Amino acid sequence: MKYLDFVDLAYKPKDSDLLCTFTLEPEGMDLREATGAIAAESSVGTWTQLTTEKPYVQKLAARVYSLEGNTAKIAYPIELFEDGNMPNILSSVAGNVFGLKALLNLKLTDLQLPADLVASFRGPRYGIEGIRKLLKVTDRPLVGTIIKPKLGLKSEDHAEVAYEAWAGGCDIVKDDENLSSQKFNPFEERLHETLDARDRAQDETGEKKVYMINITAETETMLERADMVVDHGGEYIMVDILTCGWAALQTLRNQDYKLVIHAHRAGHAAFTKNPKHGISMRPIATIARAIGVDQLHVGTVVGKMSETKSEVLENIGACKKEMHGLEPVMPVASGGIHPRLVPALLEVFGKDVVIQAGGGIHGHPDGTKPGALAMRQAVDAALQDIPLEEYAKEHVELCDALETWKA
Repeated sequence: MKYLDFVDLAYKPKDSDLLCTFTLEPEGMDLREATGAIAAESSVGTWTQLTTEKPYVQKLAARVYSLEGNTAKIAYPIELFEDGNMPNILSSVAGNVFGLKALLNLKLTDLQLPADLVASFRGPRYGIEGIRKLLKVTDRPLVGTIIKPKLGLKSEDHAEVAYEAWAGGCDIVKDDENLSSQKFNPFEERLHETLDARDRAQDETGEKKVYMINITAETETMLERADMVVDHGGEYIMVDILTCGWAALQTLRNQDYKLVIHAHRAGHAAFTKNPKHGISMRPIATIARAIGVDQLHVGTVVGKMSETKSEVLENIGACKKEMHGLEPVMPVASGGIHPRLVPALLEVFGKDVVIQAGGGIHGHPDGTKPGALAMRQAVDAALQDIPLEEYAKEHVELCDALETWKA
């Protein structure tokens, strides 16, 4: 088969096909042939005709079934993939094709898994409904913080910052993406100290509180750390899903721990940020959901991250749309969030969101506890459709936050 043999614009995808959408810029090759090259090199073809090709192999060829402008849609027969093997799937549809000389730029913008492939993965254990049930919060966004500074605090000080955040109104406290088990803050010591602080905050506030400790490491170590969290009475774990890898994430999820998996996307911009080349966040969200994370960072629109509103909405959609019976994943907004941004944030996300503010809480001039109070006050004001400046007249913590982070 030649590259052009993989282009069939009359083909109607089957329900069992895996579907990918690519945007491309060819270099030294006709656009139509370039799309065929993508389909060929990611399925059963190669750059030259083969004497080893059999007629039955041709039935497994991927097909370019739509070509509009520089956007190509490709259908892959499900037989090309091994059940429950995400590395195999991605090595095919998002592998060598990115290195083809004939493509100046290539971006995978969407990926749709057929029902039978989805069924071979566990999917989220909790999802939005399970998280809300665990936290006993049904009618508002969840408010969280990231311990800052992200590195350097000793375990006892880390735990004290967490306590102040919970006491001020945060539902959630989490580690930052690069806190692991450094000598200044060893994993088990931090876990013990911070969960003790959680219990103290729960007793004092009467609210459910959770701690997302970062277990990211070599796979066996991650499993050992997850066991430790269970043994210490924790209910959440955090994983840097891209840096630890899909196979490690799948191994973790396959243990079926009674733990919510919070997915941090550290490193994603190496794939997602270039608008012409790489992999969009939407396919990454789809993959993470199939494997089984419960909540996932998706961007902010209004914070310090670079994604556009349309991109963030696509990411939210990948977390929440119907996907062959999988639980919807809780979107997480994190990166440069402070109280003044809350109303605009909720216009994009609605109530089903974890608002993660690090500097926007710990940077409050009066400290972490007032910073957390200010964030909860901003959420309350937004839900009641009261302008922040008006609400701040009777809420000094919010007033100070608005003064600190001016429009």
